[in-house]
Amino acid sequence: MAKSPKIISISNQKGGVGKTTTTINLSTAMVSFDKKLLIIDLDPQGNASTGLGIDGRSRENNIYKALTSQEDINKCIFETSIPNLKIIPSTIDLSAVEVEFSNIEKRELILKKVINEIKENFDYILIDCPPSLGLLTINAMASSDEIVVPLQCEFYALEGLSQLLKTIELIKVKLNPNLKLKGIVLTMFDSRNKLSKLVENDVREHFKDKVYKTVIPRNVRISEAPSFGLPVLLYDTDCLGSKSYASLSAELIVQEDNIDG
Repeated sequence: MAKSPKIISISNQKGGVGKTTTTINLSTAMVSFDKKLLIIDLDPQGNASTGLGIDGRSRENNIYKALTSQEDINKCIFETSIPNLKIIPSTIDLSAVEVEFSNIEKRELILKKVINEIKENFDYILIDCPPSLGLLTINAMASSDEIVVPLQCEFYALEGLSQLLKTIELIKVKLNPNLKLKGIVLTMFDSRNKLSKLVENDVREHFKDKVYKTVIPRNVRISEAPSFGLPVLLYDTDCLGSKSYASLSAELIVQEDNIDG
C-alpha cells in the first residue's frame, strides 16, 4: 500500500450516541472503495464484535489478551463476513485494564505499541472506544491520527463535547502532538423533530466544516441490524440508514484524498 495507514478513533464519552453503529457501518462502506480495514473493539461491552457476527464464545483471542501480552496480536484478528474488513474483538475482561495497568510505565501507549505490529497490513484502522474518557480511550487517542465524534441530535449533545475536546487537546500536549479532530457526525437525526434541526444548526454554527454534511437518521433498520450480526448496509441495502452511511464514507474518503493529495 502506497499511503501510510490511517488510524481513526470513533469516540464520545457519552453512551448511546451511535458510536459502535458508526464504526461498523462506516467500515463496511469504506471497503467498497477498495480499502482494507481493521476494527479494534476497545469497548468491554463488545458490541462491535457482536454487531459483526463474532460469537462471544469464540473470542478466546481478543484485544485484552493482546494488550496484556498473553497472545500475539496477529492471532487476535478475526475475519468478518465482509471481504477486506477484519476485527479484533473485545470481551468483558477488558474492563480490568484500568486497574491492571495502573502501575505500568507508559501505560497510555500500550495500544500504540500493539497496533504498530500490524498497521501496515491495512489502509484504515478504526477504534471503537468505550463510552468514557478513561485509560482505554486515552490509549486509543494516543494511537490515532484522527478522531471522529458521533453526536446525537438531542438537547444535551454539546455538553459532553467540550470535555471530549479538552481531552483531545491534553492528549496532543502530553502524548500525541499530531492528533486532530477529523469530524463530527450527527446521528439519530429525526427530521420530524424541531429539536433535531435546532441541534444540527447549533453544532454547524460552532464547528463549521468539521461537521460532516451527511446526517445519520433515526432508522428502524439501523437498530435491527446488530441483532442479526450484520451492518445495516448488508441487512437492508436500500434503507435510508444504509444510504446515509454510504454517503458518509464517501465524504470521509474524499476528505482523506484531499489531505493526502
